[in-house]
Amino acid sequence: MNIQWYPGHMTKTRRQIEADLKLVDIVAEIIDARIPASSRNPDIDAICAEKPRLIVLNRADQADPAQTKAWGAYFRSQGHSVLESDARSGKGIGQFSAVVQGVLKDQIARWREKGQIGRPVRAMVVGVPNVGKSTFINKVAKRKSAKAGDRPGVTRGKQWVHVDQGLDLLDTPGILWPKFEDERTGMNLAFTGAVKDEIMDVETLGCHFMALLGERYPQALMDSYKLSEVPAREEGENDAAWGYRLLQTAAARRGMRVSGNELDTERMSRVLLDEYRGGKLGRFTLETP
Repeated sequence: MNIQWYPGHMTKTRRQIEADLKLVDIVAEIIDARIPASSRNPDIDAICAEKPRLIVLNRADQADPAQTKAWGAYFRSQGHSVLESDARSGKGIGQFSAVVQGVLKDQIARWREKGQIGRPVRAMVVGVPNVGKSTFINKVAKRKSAKAGDRPGVTRGKQWVHVDQGLDLLDTPGILWPKFEDERTGMNLAFTGAVKDEIMDVETLGCHFMALLGERYPQALMDSYKLSEVPAREEGENDAAWGYRLLQTAAARRGMRVSGNELDTERMSRVLLDEYRGGKLGRFTLETP
C-alpha cells in the first residue's frame, strides 16, 4: 500500500508548532477513540515532550466503552491526563476547562504568587487531520471559531480562540499524518473515513473490515445481518479471503445482487463502511493498547 501525502505542508506545520510551543502552557492532543494509536502521530511526543499533555479521546460515543477505559489507563500510565469526549454532541466538552486547570494547578498557584492574577491558561490543540479537532474547539468556545470540515487539511494557519477569562486555545493545522510504516494504520484510518475512500479499493477495505469484526465483534455481525453464527475462518485463510466470504454472506442476507444473480460485494462494502461510520453497527474500537 503506497499512500502519498504532502511533505511540504507537513514540514511547515511542524516548524510552526515547534515555534508556537513557547506561547502555550499545555498541549491538548485530540485523537479518535475508535483508533487511538492509528490516529496519533508519534512525532507529537517528540515535538511536545516539554509541555504537560492532555489526551482527548474524541468520538468516544462511537467507541467500545471498555476499550476506551483501557486506553485511558494506558495514556495515564504514560504520564498524560485524559478526557473522553464526543465533540459532535458536546458530551465531555464542559469538563475540558476544569481538567486543563487541574493539570496546571501548581503552575497557576505559582502565577498567583507572582501577582499574575487572572492570567489565562493557553492551550495548544493538536491532532492529525479529521479527528474532529475544529468541531471540538468550536464546542469548547461555544461558537464557530475554527473552520471544520470532513476532509483532511481544512484548518489553515494559526488561530487563537478566546474561550473565557481563564482559557485561550491555539488551533493548529492538522499536524502530519502518522507514519505509514504499518499497513494496519492506513487501514484503520480508511475504515473511519480519515483518509479519502478513493485512495484505497473499497472492496479490499470491506474484506479487511469484515474480518476485523468477525474476529473482535462477531455478535455485531450476527445482529446486523441476522446470522445464527459467523462463518468460521478456515485453516490457513487470511483476513482478505475470510473477509470476502463474510462480505458475500452479508450481501446475500441483504439481497444485494447484480445482473446474473452475482453477489454485489462492492456495494455491500460501501454500505458496511457507511453503516459503521454512521454508528449503526455498534460501538467498536479497532485496536487495543
